[in-house]
Amino acid sequence: MEEVPVVIVGAGPAGLATSACLNNLSVPNIILEREDCSASLWKKRAYDRMKLHLAKQFCELPHMPFPSRTPTFVPRISFINYVDNYVSQMGINPRYHRSVESASYDENAKAWIIVAKNTALDAYEEYVARYLVVATGENGEGLIPEVPGLGSFEGEYMHSSKYENGGKFIGKNVLVVGCGNSGMEIAYDLSSCGACTSIVVRGPVHVLTREIVFAGMLLLKFLPCKLVDFIVVMLSKMKFGNLFKYGLERPKKGPFYFKAITGQTPTIDVGAMDKIRKGEIQVFPSITSINRNEVEFENGKIEEFEAIIFATGYKSTVRNWLKDDKDFFDEYGMPKRNCPNHWKGENGLYCAGFSRKGLHGISIDAKNIANDINLALTDHQV
Repeated sequence: MEEVPVVIVGAGPAGLATSACLNNLSVPNIILEREDCSASLWKKRAYDRMKLHLAKQFCELPHMPFPSRTPTFVPRISFINYVDNYVSQMGINPRYHRSVESASYDENAKAWIIVAKNTALDAYEEYVARYLVVATGENGEGLIPEVPGLGSFEGEYMHSSKYENGGKFIGKNVLVVGCGNSGMEIAYDLSSCGACTSIVVRGPVHVLTREIVFAGMLLLKFLPCKLVDFIVVMLSKMKFGNLFKYGLERPKKGPFYFKAITGQTPTIDVGAMDKIRKGEIQVFPSITSINRNEVEFENGKIEEFEAIIFATGYKSTVRNWLKDDKDFFDEYGMPKRNCPNHWKGENGLYCAGFSRKGLHGISIDAKNIANDINLALTDHQV
């Protein structure tokens, strides 16, 4: 058994940022990470051409800006290098191969008891902490929806987290399910690599460019959200025209308001819209069923595909191991409290990376949590 003031579960950007902020305040902490590296989502479950969709000043982790030579929109490899440097410079030492099996609160000891399996040694370890930070984030596990007949599909299907690039799909009929950022970018990558690409658009979506989003985020500092949404939607219409004739529909609410109330990020176009307009990427509505290689859609059309990639999001895994959270998390493993009051629970329980505000939200969470824990420890010592 090892005692420490703070245990952080997860060595993604949220866990690393929280540890860095605690280190900056000289608060001892331990990060437990089930993988063999930090930021495993970026290193192991991200496609090759991925870039940060927001400008770098909105994606910096606390206490370390990006180098001045870094492009405005940071490529995946550059971000991985930034994270690795962050771990080194901030004095962060995650304990890898630690899969947390359970975390429960001991009322008598007024502490959290965390049981983790050291998968490298096939042994169990126990930690006792006054404060527990859940930093496993919103993207713990890839989510593939239940589709009638999917089990009969004779081709290859995968979640987008397993997709690397379009090289293996050259000349194949490939269906991408989901038109968020991953779906649209994967569809563009597949088409550019020579795959016969189609995409399923399951609901209304805002499509913007990186530059429009960047301008909108700057304007939000000075103008109300409703006005900024009006401006960015007008810019989107000027850029892309009428989306409806391509099989896409804009939500009735503006992109920044829609993001605030639903957590759904606008889709950042990287070239897919031009291919859709040219007919190089076909657009279909939701899938109703699959029979072997035939996929039937809501509009009654039936098409054959050799591969399906589900860019259908992720789900939190926190409910698998966290006990005694006092109803802090909902059934989907997300905080019940809305941002900005989502990060603090009861009995020293915190969460980082659940604000649905990306890396910028992670930095805010990490600073809030570290300052709150430091204040509590100071008050306890007095």
